[in-house]
Amino acid sequence: MKVISRAAAHFEQFVQDCTDSLLATAYLLTRDRQAAEELVQDTLVALYPQWSKVAQAQSPIAYVRRSLINRYLNQQRRGSASELVTDFTAARAPERRPGPDFAHRIDDRDQLRRVLSTLPARQRAAVVLRYFHDLSDDQVAEAMGCRVGTVRSLISRALSTLRGDAAFTGLDGHSDQQGATR
Repeated sequence: MKVISRAAAHFEQFVQDCTDSLLATAYLLTRDRQAAEELVQDTLVALYPQWSKVAQAQSPIAYVRRSLINRYLNQQRRGSASELVTDFTAARAPERRPGPDFAHRIDDRDQLRRVLSTLPARQRAAVVLRYFHDLSDDQVAEAMGCRVGTVRSLISRALSTLRGDAAFTGLDGHSDQQGATR
């Protein structure tokens, strides 16, 4: 008979419940499905030995998300010499579903991914947490391990960059009077 510790059972349930959300976050950060899966897996593997500490946190998902973001940012800072970074986006055919309703949404999504990829890693992380996960500035600051003012500055600079990007202002064909895309 197999005996599973409380921490192991909690970890298993957490992985089942939260992997999709973590993968979505990682994908928005890395812009690559395989890299996102590796980032999530590496984060969970690193946290497993100390899972009882994670489980006792006020919000385990926030703890894991912060660890994931820190791992991503550290990878960006390091610039691994063993990996060759290439851009295959032009070589890959976009995944498209038939029908005019889906084509426009997929084009917008691809364009948004390209525009997000122009942002520095910390700005991208702040934007993903703020607008994709709908976290408050305080929660983003906690997740990124910085001050609220830093988060606001990162988001402000990111939005300024995005507003100045011609590809972004044409996204979905709608913009308000100030040029901000809706």
